[in-house]
Amino acid sequence: MKKSVILLLLFSNIVTYSQSVRKYSNEFMNIGVDAAALGMSNAVVAWTNDVNSGYWNPAGLVQLKDHQVSFMHANYFANIAQYDYLAYASPIDNRSAWGISLIRFGVDDILNTTELIDSQGNIDYNRISLFSAADYGFTFSYARKLPVPGFQYGVNAKVIRRIIGKFANSWGFGFDAGVQFEKNNWHFGLLVRDITTTYNVWNIDEKEYKKIANAIPGENQDLPESTEITAPKAQLGIAKKFIIRSDYSILAAANMNMQFNKTNDLISTNLVSIDPALGLEFGYTDLVFVRAGVGNFQKVQQLDYTEKIGFQPNIGLGFKYKGIQIDYALTDLGNQSAALYSNVFSIKVDLGMFRN
Repeated sequence: MKKSVILLLLFSNIVTYSQSVRKYSNEFMNIGVDAAALGMSNAVVAWTNDVNSGYWNPAGLVQLKDHQVSFMHANYFANIAQYDYLAYASPIDNRSAWGISLIRFGVDDILNTTELIDSQGNIDYNRISLFSAADYGFTFSYARKLPVPGFQYGVNAKVIRRIIGKFANSWGFGFDAGVQFEKNNWHFGLLVRDITTTYNVWNIDEKEYKKIANAIPGENQDLPESTEITAPKAQLGIAKKFIIRSDYSILAAANMNMQFNKTNDLISTNLVSIDPALGLEFGYTDLVFVRAGVGNFQKVQQLDYTEKIGFQPNIGLGFKYKGIQIDYALTDLGNQSAALYSNVFSIKVDLGMFRN
């Protein structure tokens, strides 16, 4: 029943697309990757320094010592949606590195009931078919150290592919840019996503569209516009790692996630809206890690028209041994509802261990 309703929601979403900037476009690219980062509420823009930097801040790729691969899987929305991520990165020389990654966010086996009723008005369940709605993001990353000590930059080139069964599909292209700076063991980072805006072009099957054009009187009467633009977003971060008695470490990090429009974020103006995020990681001998974070601070209006501040708490665990790191995060999708908590697992492998 849940999946059969999704078809109508998907088409309603497409109908709203037009050739203008959208507050929420290609949002699957903003969920986050790597259970270690998610456990810290994504507050890793300044600290990221491994294969997953291609997503969080490509400038961090220059810290790679060898080839690395990473994989993550998560189920969202009571296991309706599947979220997968795969990445590879490698140093080019002692001053530069590159990486590639693929993200898929999809809902599979959705019931297509557009032909449930035949031309005679009879219900025929044999006319029900299944389809998938899936979003893909392919990213190529490049990073390089600057001549100024402690400075490094990175860029992403992104290709977006979105498919809704045989009903509609789109291609999109965009760029990210990031920098990192280290001074006296303090780490600073800035990432601008979709810095040139990301442009999506939709192709809608007119024959399939006509089957639902009059499903709701007064709605979906005209074929929707076929283009959309994703506006830039910025993330500014700071982090520092403290070593205690050589065996113990504490990594403290903070992010300021910025959108350049008015939203329900904790700090909201017509010019910029800011959502802070805080993360902590406790490590023991670089072997075992415990993580916690809080973010996604939002102003939530109650039924009595008063406002409260909502937030998203995350926790996580990690284990690292001989180049293999396995991480787990328990994340809330922003509603503080137990039904919406998601279990996220990821694995990162340093391929140099096999060569050695």
